[in-house]
Amino acid sequence: MQKIKSLMTRQGLKSPPESLSDLGAIESLRVPGKEEFRELREQPTDPQAEQELINSIEQVYFSTDSFDIVKYELEKLPPVLNLQELEEYRDKLKQQQAAVSKKVADLILEKQPAYVKELERVTSLQTGLQLAAVICTNGRRHLNIAKEGFTQASLGLLANQRKRQLLIGLLKSLRTIKTLQRTDVRLSEMLEEEDYPGAIQLCLECQKAASTFKHYSCISELNSKLQDTLEQIEEQLDVALSKICKNFDINHYTKVQQAYRLLGKTQTAMDQLHMHFTQAIHNTVFQVVLGYVELCAGNTDTKFQKLQYKDLCTHVTPDSYIPCLADLCKALWEVMLSYYRTMEWHEKHDSEDTISASEGSNMMGTEETNFDRGYIKKKLEHGLTRIWQDVQLKVKTYLLGTDLSIFKYDDFIFVLDIISRLMQVGEEFCGSKSEVLQESIRKQSVNYFKNYHRTRLDELRMFLENETWELCPVKSNFSILQLHEFKFMEQSRSPSVSPSKQPASTSSKTVTLFEQYCSGGNPFEIQANHKDEETEDVLASNGYESDEQEKSAYQEYDSDSDVPEELKRDYVDEQTGDAPVKSVSRETLKSRKKSDYSLNKVNAPILTNTTLNVIRLVGKYMQMMNILKPIAFDVIHFMSQLFDYYLYAIYTFFGRNDSLESTGLGLSSSRLRTTLNRIQESLIDLEVSADPTSTLAAAEERKEKVPSPHLSHLVVLTSGDTLYGLAERVVATESLVFLAEQFEFLQPHLDAVMPAVKKPFLQQFYSQTVSTASELRKPIYWIVAGKAIDYEQMLLLMANVKWDVKEIMSQHNIYVDALLKEFEQFNRRLNEVSKRVWIPLPVSNILWEHCIRLANRTIVEGYANVKKCSNEGRALMQLDFQQFLMKLEKLTDIRPIPDKEFVETYIKAYYLTENDMERWIKEHREYSTKQLTNLVNVCLGSHINKKARQKLLAAIDDIDRPKR
Repeated sequence: MQKIKSLMTRQGLKSPPESLSDLGAIESLRVPGKEEFRELREQPTDPQAEQELINSIEQVYFSTDSFDIVKYELEKLPPVLNLQELEEYRDKLKQQQAAVSKKVADLILEKQPAYVKELERVTSLQTGLQLAAVICTNGRRHLNIAKEGFTQASLGLLANQRKRQLLIGLLKSLRTIKTLQRTDVRLSEMLEEEDYPGAIQLCLECQKAASTFKHYSCISELNSKLQDTLEQIEEQLDVALSKICKNFDINHYTKVQQAYRLLGKTQTAMDQLHMHFTQAIHNTVFQVVLGYVELCAGNTDTKFQKLQYKDLCTHVTPDSYIPCLADLCKALWEVMLSYYRTMEWHEKHDSEDTISASEGSNMMGTEETNFDRGYIKKKLEHGLTRIWQDVQLKVKTYLLGTDLSIFKYDDFIFVLDIISRLMQVGEEFCGSKSEVLQESIRKQSVNYFKNYHRTRLDELRMFLENETWELCPVKSNFSILQLHEFKFMEQSRSPSVSPSKQPASTSSKTVTLFEQYCSGGNPFEIQANHKDEETEDVLASNGYESDEQEKSAYQEYDSDSDVPEELKRDYVDEQTGDAPVKSVSRETLKSRKKSDYSLNKVNAPILTNTTLNVIRLVGKYMQMMNILKPIAFDVIHFMSQLFDYYLYAIYTFFGRNDSLESTGLGLSSSRLRTTLNRIQESLIDLEVSADPTSTLAAAEERKEKVPSPHLSHLVVLTSGDTLYGLAERVVATESLVFLAEQFEFLQPHLDAVMPAVKKPFLQQFYSQTVSTASELRKPIYWIVAGKAIDYEQMLLLMANVKWDVKEIMSQHNIYVDALLKEFEQFNRRLNEVSKRVWIPLPVSNILWEHCIRLANRTIVEGYANVKKCSNEGRALMQLDFQQFLMKLEKLTDIRPIPDKEFVETYIKAYYLTENDMERWIKEHREYSTKQLTNLVNVCLGSHINKKARQKLLAAIDDIDRPKR
């Protein structure tokens, strides 16, 4: 019945109670037989209907509790019985019983094969058990036979053999214990030999062996002793690890790392290593500074040893400051190099461990090794920045211990060079930009450089005020790169010596300092006796490379041979952008042969001692800028002040003339005037003495300015024989032009180091200041041109000429000859001056252009002073001017003649009609009111009426009114 119940449950039917024994009283619920099963199955049924019948059975019939079914049904009967209802209810119960019976039959038939199979398995199991019982019986019988066959003697032999084996094991144990007792001697020997891995390996093996024999009482003491020995080994291992910080040794470090790996403390070792590096930096710098302080103190007073490092740095004397700084950097270099080589060692062994791990099969060990390797790598990378920060702080403390302003320039540059090299080491060490050192050294450098620059400006003023503007004879191939101050520009950066004393590099491959000095040496070695093997060879003797060259130059020009093409080429090459001129004629070159060629066959630069001094200062400034790029802007600003002051001095000495601007010729461009005004406002102190009532801000501002220089009383600019100091003017002006050319040459280098945000200042300096140097030629040489020719005498001679002649003259007036004589005398004086100083072609052209321009304007002014003039007189004017031009063209090669049209146009205006004259007056505003008025009154008065003349005069007045 239980099977029937379970079957019904698996089929999703409502289960009857666990036992159907309570249904035994009802005969209708008995299990049907095979025949009945067959009948039930053969009856046509509706599965859905049967399931509904089964579902309609009351739940109480499936209850597991025992209850009386008959009593239950009887109690359900109503008080009044109805036969028909009873029969219907009975039929319903029968249908339910039939449905359940049929369902049970179906389930029994469905599980019939499984039942048969299970029954066969039970039968097979029963057969196996019977066979096992037979085997056990036989075994017991054979055991009894064997027991009866053995004797007591045989068992005794076995017992003795066992005892023998135990004694052999005991002997081995005793020998091992004896060996363990002697291990401490071997461990001491291995530690003395620094064989730390072997000592640890032996100690660990001994501990393992001791744990095996811990049941012996003698072993407990030995085990404790081995533990103490292991701790001692770890202490000595830590000491050995600390030695790595100052002198890295590959073999030594390999042993230490192997030892820590055996102990399983590689991460602890790395933590300890960084602590040792930090301590090594502190101890190293303290001992270096302490050594110099005690050495300079001359005693071994222990009070210095008790000082803090910061206080100790203040006791370093100026004489020992630089050697101490160099030794300090050398010692710190050794520490950083050891760290660098430590990282190299780990990178190399990590790659080897990775390869060996990939070939192994221990995944657990590989994961642990990878974890340790990753920890060590991160620790080392983090330690780079930490160590470099410690180094920077120690060096910064040392720098702040002494005021660097007490040092001379060369010593200060050397200090900057050492710090710059240290910052280069830091950048290669960890990629850091050395913010701590940069900020510290920048502040001190700017302060030092301000004071240094102020002193140099005062020296420059002194040089300028004592300068006689004599030519400094330099060789024809002179270049600023030949000066010591600019050697660094030709040489590649070498960290072993200062930037100004670096040997040229022959390798194009960039090698870091750590790669270069990894095997030995130190980038901070001071070469005390290092001097440049080459000496400056820039000065020429009497302006010549040799006496033979001077002799050949004069012989060549004294002969009647052709002028060398070399000189012609020099004339062309010396042009600086002025108006182009025609090629120089042979006659002109011969007339100038001892002026343009006598002192300088290949046109050496024109400069003075002061110019050379300024160039050297620029070189020194650039050295500082090259060493310490963060102060590049301040240095370039100070360099610009050197040029500004030199330019302003040249203008003040030779070019300042209030009458220049009144000429209206535009001799000073607006850019030049703006530059001069800017220099005067920002750099020149125009006050003679300090005003006690001035504010503090004004006093501070005046400290940044320099008094205006004064020309030396030895320089004479008033003598007509010397063309009013033309030689001095040429040397001064052309030295300024040469200085500007050198600044142009240095512009790419300055632009490379200038910060991007400050580059507009550099561009403005070059575009508005340097480029204006050549513009000073016009106002400076105009003063000479204005005095070299006696224009007032010419006006007096022109005033004596009678212009109202009645017939056309064939002979020009004498004022033309007088003017030409003035030009010839000017040419002779120019040649005399050129014997002292070579006059470049642009200068000669400007002088001739100025003189001719002034002469032509004087001619027009003379014509404008005429009271009466006839047609024949106007023709005489043209004759005089043509005669002047014809003779003048033989003296100069200037083409076209300056202001030629200015004179010719004025003369031709006489022939214009009234209407044309009015238009002409409005178009030609280059003439003065006096000249135009004279033209209307004198020249045109004869053929125009009074009304027309008044109209033209009104037009002239309208033009002149805006000028007032």
